[in-house]
Formats: sequence, C-alpha cells, structure tokens
Amino acid sequence: MELREATLSWSNSILTSFHISQSVSMCRTKKFTVLCLDNDKKDDGSTESQKENQMVVSITGATGFVGRRLVQRLHADNHRVRVLTRSRSKAQSIFPVRDFPGIVIAEEPEWRDCIQGSNAVVNLAGMPISTRWSSEIKKEIKQSRISITSKVVDIINGSQDDARPAVFVSATAIGYYGSSETQVFDEQSPSGNDYLAEVCREWEARALKVNKEVRLALIRIGVVLGKDGGALAKMIPLFMVFAGGPLGSGKQWFSWIHLDDIVNLIYEALSNPSYKGVINGTAPNPVRLAELCEQLGHIMGRPSWLPVPDFALKAVLGEGASVVLEGQRVLPQRAKELGYSFKYPFVKDALKAILSSKS
Repeated sequence: MELREATLSWSNSILTSFHISQSVSMCRTKKFTVLCLDNDKKDDGSTESQKENQMVVSITGATGFVGRRLVQRLHADNHRVRVLTRSRSKAQSIFPVRDFPGIVIAEEPEWRDCIQGSNAVVNLAGMPISTRWSSEIKKEIKQSRISITSKVVDIINGSQDDARPAVFVSATAIGYYGSSETQVFDEQSPSGNDYLAEVCREWEARALKVNKEVRLALIRIGVVLGKDGGALAKMIPLFMVFAGGPLGSGKQWFSWIHLDDIVNLIYEALSNPSYKGVINGTAPNPVRLAELCEQLGHIMGRPSWLPVPDFALKAVLGEGASVVLEGQRVLPQRAKELGYSFKYPFVKDALKAILSSKS
C-alpha cells in the first residue's frame, strides 16, 4: 500500500469505497481528516464508468430517521455523501469513519463549501412534530424547517453556475392538506387551514425560491413506518405489554409509507430527471387507524381492542394529538404516473417486513 501526500482539495478527491490494493493518501484540514483514495489504476474501465454515474449529495437532517437510511443507501452504492449537521459529534457517532469511509461531516460554517460542487442536495431537516406542543415548540417546529431550507436555498442560489447543484430534493409533509375523514387528497388538492398546513406552505415556499435552473422535487412525506423510529417505534412497546389499540376513534385515515420506500423515492428523485414538482411520499393504500392497529396486533400476537381515548392522547401530546385524531387519506398520484414501483404497497406486508427485520 503506497502512502503519499494529497495535492487535491478534499471537495474533489473523496471517494466512498476502499480496496486494499489501491494507493491511499491522507489529507488533513483544520476541522476534520479526509481519506482520499486513488481509484484510477484499474484497467477494465469499470472505475471510470462508476465515476460517471457517481453522485455527490449534500444532506441536511442526515442523522434523522429517514436521513440515516438514505445515507446508508447512497454510501452502499458508492456515491459521495456530505452530511450537513449542527452537531459534528452526533453525526460522527451515527456515521463512524470505520463504517462510512469517505463521508464528509460538516458543521454549518462548512455547509457552503459542501453544497457548492455537489450534484444534488437533499433537505430533510426539521424538529419532530410528535411531541407535546406549546407556543414555543410550535414556533420551533416551523422555524427549524424554514430557516434551514432558506439557508440551503441561499447557498445554492449564491453558487457559481459551474458549482451549483443540479437537483434539490426538499422534504415537506402531507400535513399540507389538512385533515378529513371523507376527502381524498392528491398533489392537486388545495392546502388545509390548520397549523401544520401553514407550516408546510411556508416550508415549501422557501424551497420554491431555489434557482429555476435547479430541478426541484418537493416530497410530501406521510407517516414513515420503520422499526427504529417514527410512529411505529412508539406503538410497538404498547402492544408488547398488551396495551395497544386504536388511537381515538380508529376511523381516521392513516397515510403511511415504509422507510425503504421513502428512501427509494428520494433516491429516484435524485437520479431521474422526470421527478420534479410536488410528489406525495405515501403508499398507494392508506388504511383506517383501527386496521393498522389490528394488523399490528395480529402480527405481534397481541390484542388490539382497547382504544387509547382522546383525552389521554391530548394529555400527552397537547395539540399534537390532532395529527392522529383527525387523519387524512392521501394518494401518491404523481409517483404512479412516474412509474415508481412500491416495495410495500400494503400495510400488512410492510408491518411483517418491519417486525421480522433486525433493523
């Protein structure tokens, strides 16, 4: 193994795979160390082909539930990932260099250098809404989304043409539509008039200010189901102690998506030029909340007949209880038109896969 000093800047020399036979160099900056790998010595042309298809993706919210899985997917496919974070130590604990060689972890002062020169930016940052709301928390929920989206858009718009990302995938939420037990919402539906709808409108408005030469995909994400985060992670312990059941009336609609599918949808939006504008990130078969609980109880071998009353939810979540007490039926019309194939279109299959997985 040949060790030599690097002469290239870190932003142009990071690769994400390591082979023991390659020449290796270490280049150090003031804030972090970057492993630079020389992959140009293969004779079969496969490396050059890989480079042509390789994306450089900067991601906000990378340490969150969806962000972690997206980083894992991009890294596994040998794309170059730049994690934009406000806590380097947290990001380093989630993405240790031994498991994620080549990933750049950058705090806010370094975001500009990361975004400039990236092929794409994914914006997933935002304070979780599944908490007890207060006037201060509501302000932070909105501001956490708007401020980071504005910062990213300003950096993109301030970039030189040859350094500006070509794609901006920005998360939003199906809270945009408001709630209803009877209406069916798709991407053409108008916005609702409650607090979450207001948050989503302002969130999207900031993303829409991105340079018109940048392809923008706004993904309105539903309730993401996975084992290690989101709503399901809070429900499983209740069922384990035989205390699970419908939340509220159980008649409200639950528009969900499996973690793998939302990651695949974002991944497709990064690489497929047809993915632009608003796209609902929900499975094609939403269910009533009572059905979700029934399926979960059946798969876990636990009863699901005892409902959690409205007043109990409100005592825990305050206004945040409206998310589960009212619900909405959202369909992914644009994803269907684009030909996206859902890995888990039915909640029964999604729950079985989640509960049988180790992660």
